[in-house]
Parts: sequence; C-alpha cells; structure tokens
Amino acid sequence: MSKDIYVFAEQRDGEIAKVSLELVSEATKLAKNLGQKVVAVLVGSGVKGKEAPLVESGADAVLIIDDPILKEYVTEPYTKAICKVIEAKQPEIVLYGATAIGRDLAPRIAARVHTGLTADCTRLDTSGATYLAWLESLGFQDKDKAAMFEKLTKIGITADSREFLMTRPAFGGNVMATIKCPTYRPQMATVRPGVMQRLPRDPSRKATVEEFKVAFEPKDMNVKIKEVVKSTVKSVDITEAKILVSGGRGIGAKEYFDELRKLAAVLGGEVSSSRTNVDAGWIEKDRQVGQTGKTVRPNLYVALGISGAIQHLAGMDQSDFIVAINKNDTAPIFDVADLGIIGDLKPIVPKLIEAIKKYKAK
Repeated sequence: MSKDIYVFAEQRDGEIAKVSLELVSEATKLAKNLGQKVVAVLVGSGVKGKEAPLVESGADAVLIIDDPILKEYVTEPYTKAICKVIEAKQPEIVLYGATAIGRDLAPRIAARVHTGLTADCTRLDTSGATYLAWLESLGFQDKDKAAMFEKLTKIGITADSREFLMTRPAFGGNVMATIKCPTYRPQMATVRPGVMQRLPRDPSRKATVEEFKVAFEPKDMNVKIKEVVKSTVKSVDITEAKILVSGGRGIGAKEYFDELRKLAAVLGGEVSSSRTNVDAGWIEKDRQVGQTGKTVRPNLYVALGISGAIQHLAGMDQSDFIVAINKNDTAPIFDVADLGIIGDLKPIVPKLIEAIKKYKAK
C-alpha cells in the first residue's frame, strides 16, 4: 500500500533549494489531512549532515543518497536514484520544485514508474481536509489523529480515497485546472518556487535519517561533464526579493524602467514586470510576475501601471503589503491592494523617490 509524502530535496553544492524547504512545509499540511509522514529525499555527493534545514522545516524523515556519481546534476543517475526510492518505499505522493532540475527530472521519473505528473502547480490540497473538518466538528482533536483515521478507514474512507488535488494554470493561464490521479501511484507534481508558504524553522524538531544505497554502474553516467561554468548574477531572483517594484503596460515605454530601478534602489528592492512588457521586449523574461512567469511573495509589492489581470494577480496576491498606482480607479489591482493611489504614475514616482530619500536621510 502506498503511504507518505516524499519531497525531492534539490541542492547545489550542499545548499538546499528554497523551493524544497517550501515544499516540505506544504507537505506537512497535506500529511496532516492524509494521516501520513513527510519524507525528504536528499540526493548528491557529500550531502551527509546537510539535512538540518529539511528537518527544521517539517520533515519527519530524511533519506540520503550520497554517491560521487551524483556530484553534479545529470538526468540519468538522478532518475535512477529516485526511481529506486519509489520502488522500495512505495510513496503516496512525490513533490518536486518546478525548477530547471525539477522540470527535467520529474517527467523522466513519471515515465519510468508509469504514473502521471501535474506540472507547474500553484496549489496543492487533499479532500482529506473535508473529512478532518467533519470529524473535528464531532469533537475529535489533533491528539486523537490515530483514532480519527481509524474511524475514517472503518467507514471506507481510506488514504486512497482521500484524494490529492493539484491545481495549475491551463489554457495560457486563463483558467485554473484542478487535476487528480486516482488510479496510479505515486501521485506526482512539480510546484513553482515562491508559491507555498515556508514555515518558520524549528531547530528543536527531530527526524529519522536513513542512508539509502543505490547500486550505480558506469553506464548510468551517460554524459561526460567537461567543465562546470558558474556565472555570478548581480541581481536577486525576484522570487527571493523582499521588495519588488513592478511595471505594467501603464509605464508607457521601455525607458521608464530606469525610473522604476531608481525607486527599487531607494527601497532596497528589485524590479519586476507584467507579461505585457516582457512580450514587448522591454525587460527580461526572468523578471515576469504571473501565472506564465514567476510567483512572488515579497514583504512589499509596488504595482505601477498594472491593471491587475487575473493571470498577474495569481503571481503576486500573496504579497504581505501591496501598493498600487494606476489612473483607472476601477482597475482590478485595487481589489488586492493594501494602499491604492489613483493618478498618473509619471509625476507620482519621482515625488515618491524624493520622499523616501528625505525619510531615509532623517
């Protein structure tokens, strides 16, 4: 019988990817609804002893696959490693970050183990939440979880019937599709970075750590790595930024991004954009916020000339504080904004920059 939620813990040079920690945190909520455990799978070379962030973020157990062949990410050996885990442990659910690595690895594994994959998810849930709410309304509490799930099983609601619901944008981001995989196991999904809320780390948490051995052969390394080239990126990834200044169609011209960069600089943030400006070639694709771009959750999101199409809102509406400046007083962006300014952004932005400078000078 399939059980437990497994998370592929992506790492580079022993540093756990932020999206993996987000997924472990999200998996704890799913596990509560399914009555299962969260298991992180850490794959690489020299990764023993690197599991602490995963445990502190909510993992109940960590499987470590440590082998020299896994030093650099290569599709074939990593695929073999995860497939062996799935074969041996029979997980109910396996989650991956929708990163360059996750998007390469997950489809290959899905094909090998003959299951489905829902890619680029922005929401995960289980129908078990409904059952738990019902039981809790009858007086059951968290301490009675075992009894709760025993009663569920007696009335025919097993782990298999507590469905895993995976939601992703479809039809170019115009609709949100919720997908189920009722027949095959494990149920698998890749999830966008920045979508899930990462829980505060708890250094007091404990977890079982198991080293999982995979018998690799020379033929498993089907490529030869001649050189690893690492570039230094000066700008911060927008999914990591605490403050974002985002421009939409209303900024009027590519050159106005210079003004947005000035505002971002005085705020200590980064510049981002809606899809319109990316399609026009005004700014790089990796700066795009929205369903077809990146999902962000900064402390402050400043939306300049952004009307607030549903595709864009889905990528930023979880920001802690949203400031919107737009001439159109009926723009949908004001529905999610904490502070709205109705007016022409061209005279407002320079005054805002000056006001911030004066405030900081004090």
